[in-house]
Amino acid sequence: MITLKSAHEIELMRRAGKITAAARALAGEMVTPGVTTQEIDHAVYQFIRSQGAVPSFLNYQGYPASVCVSVNDEIIHGIPGKRVLQEGDIVSIDVGAYIDGFHGDCAATFACGRISQEAKRLIDVTRQSFFEGLKYAREGYRVPDISRAVQEYVEKNGFSVVREYVGHGVGRKMHEAPEVPNYVMEHSPRPRLLRGMTIAVEPMVNAGGTAIKVMPDGWTVKTADGSLSAHYENTILITDGEPELLTDPSGLPE
Repeated sequence: MITLKSAHEIELMRRAGKITAAARALAGEMVTPGVTTQEIDHAVYQFIRSQGAVPSFLNYQGYPASVCVSVNDEIIHGIPGKRVLQEGDIVSIDVGAYIDGFHGDCAATFACGRISQEAKRLIDVTRQSFFEGLKYAREGYRVPDISRAVQEYVEKNGFSVVREYVGHGVGRKMHEAPEVPNYVMEHSPRPRLLRGMTIAVEPMVNAGGTAIKVMPDGWTVKTADGSLSAHYENTILITDGEPELLTDPSGLPE
């Protein structure tokens, strides 16, 4: 069931969103050659706890870390560890923070040092596809309007969208109704967007084909063809006008 948030609940979600966005920014700044993915995870954990929040991902369905760090052909759910980032890597950071009963959720892909032009284009197209979808995150449109805008922009630029994983509602639970696919599904539900809805739109874009493979750890998802992948996500509030980014990249906790 889709839940509409009250004014008070939206204020709480704004706080969670600011902490989450700041954690993403911190992680992104750490994406440099020689840093381990575990060091990023540790720093994000310490930051989120310092804000009085807890990492949404830690122990979520058994996930063992505070942040997902997915490198190169890893699409999502990369588990931080001893891997050392290298010049030319692209690194997707996905993070959530929970405070006062509500979650924030956001992601972005960052360049590690100098990267190829194609890798940069993939990151830029993925990010812009989110903003193409955001144009339709308004009262009166339907979820597939967002999906169509993301898919058309990605495919027009020669890339492909992941099918198996989708955006979602966010609130008291990290994953709520409705699902927000990044492509148009035949005969899919068409929920109308209403003010007070809070959703995470999160394009996951592959440089090659759409096919994926889940690694033996049960979490890490890679492109089946070994191509690069990028990810971009924000938590969005549907209003009676312009949508509000609750995980605004420019926002910082007060």
